[in-house]
Amino acid sequence: MKFAIIGAGMAGLSCADALQQAGHSVHLFDKGRGPGGRMSTRRMETELGEVSFDHGAQYFTARDPHFQRQVGAWCEAGVAAPWSASREGAWIGVPAMNSPIRHMAAAHAVAWASLVTGMMRSGNGWWLVSEKAKHGPFDAVILAIPAEQAAAILSLHDFAMARIALMARSQPCWTGMFVFDAPLDHAAGVIRDSGDLAWAARNNTKPGRSGPEAWVVQANQAWSSAWLEASQEEVTAGLLAALADVAGHAIPQPVAASAHRWRYALSAGTGDGALWNPAIALGVCGDWLLGPRIECAWQSGRMLAALCLGADPSELKVHRDERGKVQGAVADAETR
Repeated sequence: MKFAIIGAGMAGLSCADALQQAGHSVHLFDKGRGPGGRMSTRRMETELGEVSFDHGAQYFTARDPHFQRQVGAWCEAGVAAPWSASREGAWIGVPAMNSPIRHMAAAHAVAWASLVTGMMRSGNGWWLVSEKAKHGPFDAVILAIPAEQAAAILSLHDFAMARIALMARSQPCWTGMFVFDAPLDHAAGVIRDSGDLAWAARNNTKPGRSGPEAWVVQANQAWSSAWLEASQEEVTAGLLAALADVAGHAIPQPVAASAHRWRYALSAGTGDGALWNPAIALGVCGDWLLGPRIECAWQSGRMLAALCLGADPSELKVHRDERGKVQGAVADAETR
């Protein structure tokens, strides 16, 4: 079969890996300029040199045995490493957070900077329409994009799946990136759930990183929602003030500052895992169907691939606690 996957993040690439390993043809389309998604890395030119920021997900954990093996493979390939300073069992991409995504994408045909604006089904299969061209035909289409974006497409083809997507509302997160000409007075280098901040960390001390003093500062849900439509200048000033409040002392003016708004940063997960309509060969995967972790996005992609292949997805069920709930459904730094 010939599959089209809209979205080349962790869920889409995980699904693509499984489908390709089963002998199928996979073509991915992503509106981003390169690999990353919410595991993106931002590079900034400053008077102190180029600085890299992991401005999305800060780390990830591996609890499911299948994902643990995947992380082990990334470690052997040199694209992931443990980061014990943040918490026990935390992993990051090296030399940048998007390294595992880049490693996965290298094995596939991915059309970057390709925004899919529509899709239609005809007698010979599915066709996708982008700003640049018309693509197809494909035997099946998979959406690996945030729920809010998936809902608009699904409403034209499968209302039951669209209804699930409409119920899975994401929470926003503002991220600030700051470069200083001297180390800040904070020994631990990690701040979690304090004041208006959900997370702040000294990015340049992560494994594989170097360069001048660089901090990633992420606001909590309440602050991000209240400031959702504010300008970058307003947000950087507000986050710098919030960092000073949490640190308990004045923060020097940064030599460089920027902000990024993650409009779809965090979803609690619907518990569906993945959605598949075999009658029209249309499926959906993503962390919003399972839980707010990178691991959940990877699992969802695998679960959808199993459904597409008509396999029994029972061995791909997520690791659950004694109450039957997906572990880690509470927001933490790896989801931002």
